Amino acid sequence: MVITRTPFRISFFGGGTDFPGHYLAHGGKVLSTTINKYCFITCRYFPPFFDYRFLIRYTEREETFHIHEIRHPSVRECLNHMGVDRGVEVTHTSDVPAMSGIGSSSSFTVGLLLALNALQGKMITKRQLLYDALHVEQELIGENVGSQDQTAAAFGGLNRIDFVAGSGEIQVLPVPLSQERRDLLQQNLLLYFTGFQRFSSDIAAEQVERIEENRRQLEATSGYVDRALEILNGPVAQLDDFGRLLDEAWQVKRGLTSRVSNAQLDEFYAAAKAAGALGGKVCGAGGGGFMLFYVPLSHQARFKSKLHKLLMVPFRFDMLGSQIIYYAPMS
Repeated sequence: MVITRTPFRISFFGGGTDFPGHYLAHGGKVLSTTINKYCFITCRYFPPFFDYRFLIRYTEREETFHIHEIRHPSVRECLNHMGVDRGVEVTHTSDVPAMSGIGSSSSFTVGLLLALNALQGKMITKRQLLYDALHVEQELIGENVGSQDQTAAAFGGLNRIDFVAGSGEIQVLPVPLSQERRDLLQQNLLLYFTGFQRFSSDIAAEQVERIEENRRQLEATSGYVDRALEILNGPVAQLDDFGRLLDEAWQVKRGLTSRVSNAQLDEFYAAAKAAGALGGKVCGAGGGGFMLFYVPLSHQARFKSKLHKLLMVPFRFDMLGSQIIYYAPMS
Protein backbone atom coordinates (compact mmCIF):
# COMPACT_ATOMS: atom_id res chain seq x y z
CA MET A 1 0.00 0.00 0.00
CA VAL A 2 1.13 3.53 -0.81
CA ILE A 3 -0.17 6.84 0.51
CA THR A 4 0.90 10.10 -1.10
CA ARG A 5 0.37 13.65 0.12
CA THR A 6 0.33 16.42 -2.47
CA PRO A 7 -0.08 20.14 -1.70
CA PHE A 8 -2.45 22.60 -3.31
CA ARG A 9 -1.18 25.90 -4.61
CA ILE A 10 -1.90 29.61 -4.61
CA SER A 11 -0.81 31.48 -7.71
CA PHE A 12 0.05 35.14 -7.10
CA PHE A 13 1.02 36.46 -10.53
CA GLY A 14 1.38 35.28 -14.11
CA GLY A 15 -1.65 33.00 -14.35
CA GLY A 16 -2.73 32.51 -17.94
CA THR A 17 0.81 32.70 -19.33
CA ASP A 18 1.22 29.01 -18.39
CA PHE A 19 -1.08 27.77 -21.17
CA PRO A 20 0.98 26.04 -23.87
CA GLY A 21 -0.89 27.99 -26.53
CA HIS A 22 0.71 31.14 -25.11
CA TYR A 23 4.10 30.17 -23.71
CA LEU A 24 5.26 28.00 -26.62
CA ALA A 25 5.12 31.12 -28.78
CA HIS A 26 5.79 33.93 -26.30
CA GLY A 27 7.11 32.39 -23.09
CA GLY A 28 5.53 32.85 -19.70
CA LYS A 29 6.24 33.05 -16.00
CA VAL A 30 4.33 32.53 -12.78
CA LEU A 31 4.92 33.32 -9.11
CA SER A 32 3.18 30.79 -6.87
CA THR A 33 3.42 28.90 -3.61
CA THR A 34 2.12 25.59 -2.38
CA ILE A 35 0.26 25.57 0.94
CA ASN A 36 -0.36 23.13 3.77
CA LYS A 37 -3.68 21.93 2.40
CA TYR A 38 -3.35 18.54 0.76
CA CYS A 39 -4.71 15.86 -1.50
CA PHE A 40 -4.18 12.32 -0.14
CA ILE A 41 -4.12 9.29 -2.44
CA THR A 42 -4.15 5.75 -1.05
CA CYS A 43 -3.29 3.10 -3.62
CA ARG A 44 -2.87 -0.68 -3.44
CA TYR A 45 -3.20 -3.74 -5.62
CA PHE A 46 -6.77 -5.00 -5.26
CA PRO A 47 -7.35 -8.52 -3.86
CA PRO A 48 -8.58 -10.99 -6.53
CA PHE A 49 -11.70 -12.12 -4.65
CA PHE A 50 -14.32 -9.88 -6.25
CA ASP A 51 -16.15 -9.68 -9.56
CA TYR A 52 -14.42 -6.37 -10.33
CA ARG A 53 -10.72 -5.47 -10.57
CA PHE A 54 -10.73 -1.73 -9.95
CA LEU A 55 -12.21 0.03 -6.94
CA ILE A 56 -12.08 3.83 -7.17
CA ARG A 57 -13.36 5.95 -4.29
CA TYR A 58 -13.61 9.73 -4.36
CA THR A 59 -16.88 11.67 -4.12
CA GLU A 60 -18.26 8.66 -5.97
CA ARG A 61 -17.53 4.93 -5.82
CA GLU A 62 -16.65 3.02 -8.97
CA GLU A 63 -16.31 -0.74 -9.34
CA THR A 64 -15.13 -1.83 -12.79
CA PHE A 65 -13.45 -4.78 -14.44
CA HIS A 66 -11.65 -2.86 -17.19
CA ILE A 67 -9.69 0.39 -17.05
CA HIS A 68 -11.64 1.91 -19.95
CA GLU A 69 -14.84 1.59 -17.89
CA ILE A 70 -13.55 3.98 -15.20
CA ARG A 71 -15.41 7.29 -15.39
CA HIS A 72 -12.90 9.38 -13.44
CA PRO A 73 -10.72 10.74 -16.27
CA SER A 74 -7.50 11.20 -14.29
CA VAL A 75 -7.65 7.74 -12.71
CA ARG A 76 -8.43 6.10 -16.04
CA GLU A 77 -5.65 7.86 -17.95
CA CYS A 78 -3.05 7.55 -15.17
CA LEU A 79 -3.65 3.78 -15.13
CA ASN A 80 -3.36 3.69 -18.92
CA HIS A 81 -0.20 5.80 -18.87
CA MET A 82 1.41 3.52 -16.28
CA GLY A 83 0.44 0.35 -18.12
CA VAL A 84 -1.19 -1.12 -15.04
CA ASP A 85 -2.01 -4.79 -15.64
CA ARG A 86 -3.32 -5.72 -12.19
CA GLY A 87 -6.43 -4.68 -10.30
CA VAL A 88 -5.96 -1.52 -8.25
CA GLU A 89 -7.81 0.26 -5.46
CA VAL A 90 -7.54 4.05 -5.38
CA THR A 91 -8.96 6.19 -2.58
CA HIS A 92 -8.92 9.98 -2.57
CA THR A 93 -9.39 12.34 0.36
CA SER A 94 -8.74 16.06 0.49
CA ASP A 95 -8.44 19.01 2.85
CA VAL A 96 -10.48 21.26 0.54
CA PRO A 97 -13.33 20.84 -1.97
CA ALA A 98 -12.61 20.08 -5.59
CA MET A 99 -13.09 22.75 -8.27
CA SER A 100 -12.14 25.57 -5.93
CA GLY A 101 -9.25 27.27 -7.71
CA ILE A 102 -6.14 26.02 -5.90
CA GLY A 103 -5.06 23.30 -8.30
CA SER A 104 -6.95 20.34 -6.85
CA SER A 105 -7.29 18.34 -10.08
CA SER A 106 -3.57 18.57 -10.88
CA SER A 107 -2.62 17.71 -7.31
CA PHE A 108 -4.79 14.61 -7.68
CA THR A 109 -3.03 13.59 -10.90
CA VAL A 110 0.45 14.24 -9.53
CA GLY A 111 -0.29 12.37 -6.30
CA LEU A 112 -1.79 9.39 -8.14
CA LEU A 113 1.13 9.11 -10.57
CA LEU A 114 3.58 9.20 -7.66
CA ALA A 115 1.59 6.47 -5.88
CA LEU A 116 1.37 4.24 -8.97
CA ASN A 117 5.10 4.54 -9.59
CA ALA A 118 5.80 3.53 -6.00
CA LEU A 119 3.32 0.67 -6.25
CA GLN A 120 5.30 -0.64 -9.23
CA GLY A 121 8.56 -0.25 -7.33
CA LYS A 122 9.75 2.75 -9.37
CA MET A 123 11.41 5.93 -8.18
CA ILE A 124 10.51 9.04 -10.17
CA THR A 125 12.07 12.50 -10.15
CA LYS A 126 9.97 15.58 -9.54
CA ARG A 127 10.64 16.73 -13.10
CA GLN A 128 9.52 13.46 -14.65
CA LEU A 129 6.48 13.48 -12.37
CA LEU A 130 5.64 16.96 -13.69
CA TYR A 131 5.95 16.02 -17.36
CA ASP A 132 3.97 12.79 -16.88
CA ALA A 133 1.17 14.79 -15.23
CA LEU A 134 1.17 17.27 -18.12
CA HIS A 135 0.95 14.39 -20.58
CA VAL A 136 -2.00 12.86 -18.76
CA GLU A 137 -4.00 16.09 -18.33
CA GLN A 138 -3.21 17.98 -21.53
CA GLU A 139 -2.82 15.13 -24.02
CA LEU A 140 -4.58 12.00 -22.77
CA ILE A 141 -7.55 13.73 -21.12
CA GLY A 142 -7.41 16.83 -23.32
CA GLU A 143 -8.34 19.31 -20.61
CA ASN A 144 -8.05 23.07 -20.97
CA VAL A 145 -5.38 23.42 -18.29
CA GLY A 146 -2.14 25.29 -18.00
CA SER A 147 1.15 23.94 -16.74
CA GLN A 148 1.67 25.74 -13.45
CA ASP A 149 -0.52 23.55 -11.21
CA GLN A 150 1.29 20.32 -12.03
CA THR A 151 4.64 22.08 -11.56
CA ALA A 152 3.72 23.46 -8.15
CA ALA A 153 2.25 20.14 -6.97
CA ALA A 154 5.31 18.16 -7.99
CA PHE A 155 8.00 20.55 -6.74
CA GLY A 156 6.37 22.44 -3.86
CA GLY A 157 7.60 25.69 -2.40
CA LEU A 158 7.50 29.40 -3.18
CA ASN A 159 8.76 29.56 -6.75
CA ARG A 160 9.12 31.58 -9.87
CA ILE A 161 8.22 29.18 -12.68
CA ASP A 162 9.43 30.04 -16.19
CA PHE A 163 7.89 28.56 -19.34
CA VAL A 164 10.41 28.81 -22.17
CA ALA A 165 9.19 29.81 -25.62
CA GLY A 166 9.88 27.34 -28.38
CA SER A 167 11.18 24.41 -26.37
CA GLY A 168 8.39 24.45 -23.78
CA GLU A 169 10.98 23.78 -21.07
CA ILE A 170 9.75 24.48 -17.54
CA GLN A 171 12.23 26.02 -15.10
CA VAL A 172 11.49 26.06 -11.37
CA LEU A 173 13.36 28.79 -9.49
CA PRO A 174 12.86 28.84 -5.70
CA VAL A 175 12.42 32.36 -4.32
CA PRO A 176 15.18 32.94 -1.73
CA LEU A 177 13.44 34.62 1.20
CA SER A 178 14.53 34.57 4.80
CA GLN A 179 12.23 32.74 7.20
CA GLU A 180 11.35 36.07 8.79
CA ARG A 181 10.38 37.61 5.43
CA ARG A 182 8.42 34.50 4.41
CA ASP A 183 6.56 34.50 7.72
CA LEU A 184 5.64 38.17 7.34
CA LEU A 185 4.28 37.57 3.85
CA GLN A 186 2.21 34.64 5.12
CA GLN A 187 0.82 36.69 8.01
CA ASN A 188 -0.46 39.35 5.63
CA LEU A 189 -2.29 36.87 3.39
CA LEU A 190 -5.82 35.71 4.19
CA LEU A 191 -7.63 32.96 2.29
CA TYR A 192 -11.43 32.79 2.08
CA PHE A 193 -13.78 30.23 0.55
CA THR A 194 -16.65 31.79 -1.37
CA GLY A 195 -18.71 28.60 -1.42
CA PHE A 196 -18.88 28.43 -5.20
CA GLN A 197 -17.44 25.51 -7.12
CA ARG A 198 -16.88 25.38 -10.86
CA PHE A 199 -15.05 23.44 -13.58
CA SER A 200 -11.89 25.43 -14.23
CA SER A 201 -11.42 23.66 -17.57
CA ASP A 202 -14.75 25.09 -18.77
CA ILE A 203 -13.78 28.62 -17.73
CA ALA A 204 -10.27 28.25 -19.14
CA ALA A 205 -11.68 27.16 -22.52
CA GLU A 206 -12.79 30.72 -23.24
CA GLN A 207 -9.39 32.03 -22.15
CA VAL A 208 -7.62 29.55 -24.46
CA GLU A 209 -9.78 30.70 -27.36
CA ARG A 210 -8.80 34.30 -26.68
CA ILE A 211 -5.06 33.80 -26.15
CA GLU A 212 -3.99 35.86 -29.16
CA GLU A 213 -6.66 38.47 -28.49
CA ASN A 214 -5.42 38.78 -24.89
CA ARG A 215 -1.71 38.63 -25.66
CA ARG A 216 -1.00 42.18 -24.47
CA GLN A 217 -2.78 41.57 -21.16
CA LEU A 218 -0.98 38.24 -20.71
CA GLU A 219 2.39 39.89 -21.28
CA ALA A 220 1.46 42.49 -18.67
CA THR A 221 0.47 39.68 -16.31
CA SER A 222 3.85 38.05 -16.84
CA GLY A 223 5.56 41.34 -16.04
CA TYR A 224 3.96 41.42 -12.60
CA VAL A 225 6.12 38.45 -11.60
CA ASP A 226 9.34 40.48 -11.87
CA ARG A 227 7.79 43.43 -10.05
CA ALA A 228 6.57 41.14 -7.26
CA LEU A 229 10.03 39.62 -6.83
CA GLU A 230 11.54 43.10 -6.54
CA ILE A 231 9.09 43.86 -3.75
CA LEU A 232 9.75 40.58 -1.93
CA ASN A 233 13.50 41.11 -2.05
CA GLY A 234 13.31 44.83 -1.30
CA PRO A 235 12.93 46.71 2.00
CA VAL A 236 10.51 45.16 4.49
CA ALA A 237 8.77 48.52 4.82
CA GLN A 238 7.63 48.20 1.19
CA LEU A 239 6.13 44.71 1.49
CA ASP A 240 2.61 46.16 1.41
CA ASP A 241 3.27 47.00 -2.23
CA PHE A 242 2.83 43.27 -2.85
CA GLY A 243 -0.82 43.69 -1.92
CA ARG A 244 -1.26 46.73 -4.12
CA LEU A 245 0.30 44.81 -7.00
CA LEU A 246 -2.17 41.98 -6.44
CA ASP A 247 -4.97 44.51 -6.87
CA GLU A 248 -3.49 45.86 -10.08
CA ALA A 249 -3.00 42.37 -11.51
CA TRP A 250 -6.53 41.31 -10.55
CA GLN A 251 -7.99 44.18 -12.56
CA VAL A 252 -6.11 42.86 -15.60
CA LYS A 253 -7.01 39.22 -15.00
CA ARG A 254 -10.73 39.83 -14.55
CA GLY A 255 -10.78 41.35 -18.02
CA LEU A 256 -9.36 38.27 -19.76
CA THR A 257 -12.76 36.60 -20.12
CA SER A 258 -16.34 37.25 -19.06
CA ARG A 259 -16.25 34.27 -16.68
CA VAL A 260 -13.25 35.14 -14.48
CA SER A 261 -15.46 37.13 -12.12
CA ASN A 262 -19.16 37.79 -11.55
CA ALA A 263 -21.35 40.23 -9.64
CA GLN A 264 -21.13 38.37 -6.34
CA LEU A 265 -17.35 37.94 -6.48
CA ASP A 266 -17.00 41.62 -7.36
CA GLU A 267 -19.16 42.43 -4.34
CA PHE A 268 -16.95 40.29 -2.07
CA TYR A 269 -13.84 41.97 -3.46
CA ALA A 270 -15.22 45.47 -2.98
CA ALA A 271 -16.19 44.63 0.61
CA ALA A 272 -12.68 43.32 1.24
CA LYS A 273 -11.07 46.50 -0.09
CA ALA A 274 -13.41 48.61 2.06
CA ALA A 275 -12.47 46.53 5.11
CA GLY A 276 -8.74 47.08 4.72
CA ALA A 277 -7.41 44.71 2.04
CA LEU A 278 -4.78 46.32 -0.18
CA GLY A 279 -5.44 43.80 -2.92
CA GLY A 280 -6.39 40.26 -3.71
CA LYS A 281 -7.66 37.91 -6.36
CA VAL A 282 -9.87 34.96 -7.11
CA CYS A 283 -7.66 31.88 -7.14
CA GLY A 284 -7.30 29.75 -10.24
CA ALA A 285 -9.28 30.25 -13.44
CA GLY A 286 -11.90 32.32 -11.62
CA GLY A 287 -15.63 32.08 -11.30
CA GLY A 288 -15.64 31.06 -7.64
CA GLY A 289 -13.80 28.93 -5.12
CA PHE A 290 -11.13 30.61 -3.02
CA MET A 291 -10.28 34.29 -2.81
CA LEU A 292 -6.93 35.52 -1.51
CA PHE A 293 -6.49 38.92 0.13
CA TYR A 294 -3.44 40.86 1.26
CA VAL A 295 -4.40 42.56 4.53
CA PRO A 296 -1.80 44.30 6.74
CA LEU A 297 -1.75 42.90 10.28
CA SER A 298 -2.97 46.20 11.73
CA HIS A 299 -6.22 45.92 9.70
CA GLN A 300 -6.93 42.23 10.11
CA ALA A 301 -9.17 42.35 13.18
CA ARG A 302 -11.55 44.76 11.45
CA PHE A 303 -11.26 42.87 8.19
CA LYS A 304 -12.18 39.52 9.74
CA SER A 305 -15.13 41.10 11.49
CA LYS A 306 -16.46 42.62 8.27
CA LEU A 307 -16.08 39.39 6.27
CA HIS A 308 -17.33 37.04 8.99
CA LYS A 309 -19.97 35.54 6.70
CA LEU A 310 -17.26 34.00 4.51
CA LEU A 311 -15.23 30.99 5.65
CA MET A 312 -11.62 31.94 6.41
CA VAL A 313 -9.13 29.10 5.84
CA PRO A 314 -5.85 29.45 7.79
CA PHE A 315 -2.81 28.25 5.86
CA ARG A 316 0.95 28.24 5.73
CA PHE A 317 3.38 27.76 2.87
CA ASP A 318 4.41 24.19 2.04
CA MET A 319 7.96 23.65 0.83
CA LEU A 320 8.09 19.92 0.00
CA GLY A 321 5.78 19.13 -2.91
CA SER A 322 4.21 15.73 -3.57
CA GLN A 323 5.68 13.00 -1.38
CA ILE A 324 5.12 9.43 -0.24
CA ILE A 325 4.09 9.44 3.40
CA TYR A 326 3.45 5.68 3.73
CA TYR A 327 4.88 2.73 1.84
CA ALA A 328 4.34 -0.93 2.66
CA PRO A 329 5.28 -3.39 -0.10
CA MET A 330 2.76 -6.14 -0.75
CA SER A 331 3.69 -9.73 -1.43
